[in-house]
Amino acid sequence: KHRKHPGGCGNSGGQHHHRINFDKYHPGYFGKVGMRNFHLIKHSKVIPTINVDKLWSLVTAQTREYYKEHTEKAPVIDVIKAGFMKVTGKGQLPEQPVIVKARYFTKEAEVKIKEAGGVCVLCA
Repeated sequence: KHRKHPGGCGNSGGQHHHRINFDKYHPGYFGKVGMRNFHLIKHSKVIPTINVDKLWSLVTAQTREYYKEHTEKAPVIDVIKAGFMKVTGKGQLPEQPVIVKARYFTKEAEVKIKEAGGVCVLCA
């Protein structure tokens, strides 16, 4: 006769009457490993970067032309609003002053921005 679940439903008895099977075919199934980390933040080390040569792509072409003529003011490029955190120093920057706001700057990026007459502003 079929008598429902004679050994128990599913994985029952893994530490009791089915122990031999679990130890033989599934070693390490029970127990814990390592330390617990309460409030684990998985994306804390992700830093989206943008290169110096791409900075002007965050601003419209009209804005760039406007500030080319009106040199008494400089445009503010907020890198954080565009979804980046760090400005790295690859590429060339046109000789046009610009104010760049970001969380992190590499040394090369800072030098290139200042050579173009710009300013690096750190934002938290």
